[in-house]
Amino acid sequence: MSLPESPTVTGDSRGSRPFSRYEWMIAGRYLRSRRRDAGVSVIAGFSFVGIMLGVAALIIVMSVMNGFRGELLMRILGVNGHVILYPIDRPLTDYEQVADRIGQVNGVEFVMPMVQGQVLAQGPNSGSTGALVRGVRLQDLQKLAPVSENVKLGSLEGFDSGDGVAVGSRLASSLGIGLGDMITLISPDGDVTAFGTSPRVKAYPVKAIFEIGMSEYDAAYVYMPLPEAQLYFNQENQVQSIEIFVDRPDQVKALQPEIEAAAGRPVYTVTWETQNQSFFSALNVERNVMFIILTLIVLVAALNIISGLFMLVKDKGRDIAILRTMGATKGAVMRVFLITGASIGFSGTLAGFVLGLLFCINIENIRQFFSWVTGVVLFNPEFYFLSQLPAEVDPSEVILVVAMAIGLSFLATLLPSWRASRLDPVDALRYE
Repeated sequence: MSLPESPTVTGDSRGSRPFSRYEWMIAGRYLRSRRRDAGVSVIAGFSFVGIMLGVAALIIVMSVMNGFRGELLMRILGVNGHVILYPIDRPLTDYEQVADRIGQVNGVEFVMPMVQGQVLAQGPNSGSTGALVRGVRLQDLQKLAPVSENVKLGSLEGFDSGDGVAVGSRLASSLGIGLGDMITLISPDGDVTAFGTSPRVKAYPVKAIFEIGMSEYDAAYVYMPLPEAQLYFNQENQVQSIEIFVDRPDQVKALQPEIEAAAGRPVYTVTWETQNQSFFSALNVERNVMFIILTLIVLVAALNIISGLFMLVKDKGRDIAILRTMGATKGAVMRVFLITGASIGFSGTLAGFVLGLLFCINIENIRQFFSWVTGVVLFNPEFYFLSQLPAEVDPSEVILVVAMAIGLSFLATLLPSWRASRLDPVDALRYE
């Protein structure tokens, strides 16, 4: 009378499909910590934590970099023209006709004739700072959403008919001025007299205080009615430039020839991409370098999986030999260790994915908490341009990070698993 074959190994290994139940069961037992396998469990734990932190750090850093780029791009393009037109040969005295013609070009959102200049701004009590005065029409300022939709105090009503100005919130704070106070503007390009050019000094009431959210603009910009700016900067009946805003800023180069042709006079134009090329190129380089550096964390964690599995294979040599003598195939043994290593990588990646998303969703609250705990302003707006720390999660980048981490973890399990499958049961049991 012959004994029946073992249903747990022999029956499930030769005739069953890959990744069967008993392979998962054995891999699960190897993952559970026991006192005898404490070293292997510690290495597996470090591998899990390393992959989790690496994936979370990649998602957080890439999201913050995307957020910085998106916020800066939105604010820069929201306040400054996508195409800036300058005159050639003669001043822009026909700016209204030129603006009307350009405004009819398909794809142009609106056109803003402008007079601007650097001044020294002073408050009613004390303090002074540099400022940029931009003379614009009310109809154009109302279309400038970052300004018109973020007026914190006062109103833009009657802006064109009066002599009041709109100032940024940080500029108002630094000069100690509020709504209705007088701000004194001093321009070096004043009146020409027999004794030379005398600076032009004039005080204007503050009619509105706006907050764009980008500290560089909130601390420097002063909007003035176009007729008043023409008088102040000695530009009567003319403007210095015309700023054109288009529907699709990323396709602005395609509209550039049409805009120049529609001007109907000698002009030259500059796009926002040309003006900010070095700035956004530096952001892209920094973003790519951070991605490479943080990927090394995941790679180191994957190497920990390799070392942990090699130790596990060495420690479980007797178990592997017994499984082989009971009928387990080389492929079954290899799959057991593949499941063991891949489970560490997959669970670490999943934990890092959840941790990274939670961090990105609550990043501003986390920043404020650590600022409160340490007493130091983290990501000071004076240096980082933005009043809040942004984070923009790109699903395609998150998928790339998750796939890369799982792929590296899987590759890290191949060599130890192959070595386990090649183990000779006779050699493993010879001295047992």
